Amino acid sequence: MRDVNPQLFGKARTKRLPDILIPGQWALEAKIIRPFGDNGLPAEHWSENILHPYPGNTSSLGDCMKLLQSGLPERKGIIVFGYEHEKAVVPLDPAIRSFELLADQVIQVKLATRIERKIEGLIHPVHQVLRVFSWEILS
Repeated sequence: MRDVNPQLFGKARTKRLPDILIPGQWALEAKIIRPFGDNGLPAEHWSENILHPYPGNTSSLGDCMKLLQSGLPERKGIIVFGYEHEKAVVPLDPAIRSFELLADQVIQVKLATRIERKIEGLIHPVHQVLRVFSWEILS
């Protein structure tokens, strides 16, 4: 990011809390979800990376709570990088909708409307499509 647009992202840093800090703008946490490993075998607990609704957990739901309690002045957001086959064998949509539902109904975190981008034609034999999901954490 710093190389592409040094004026906008020159002060951006990767950190432990948050994963990405763009000073004065964004505090972001990121996760990867992929229903299959690099070897093509099912990844048994892949959805745990976003769905565990417990404080202190490293899931995206836990990250929402962590960011809200961080005291950081920046806008807060969650980014999920998800990988699928060209024709999804295990679609990511149920897990993503579950994340949104759990955030709203279980841990009472208000998310902005989801932004999603899809990148097709990746050369990996298993992870052929990248879907990037993001939300601003409103409260």
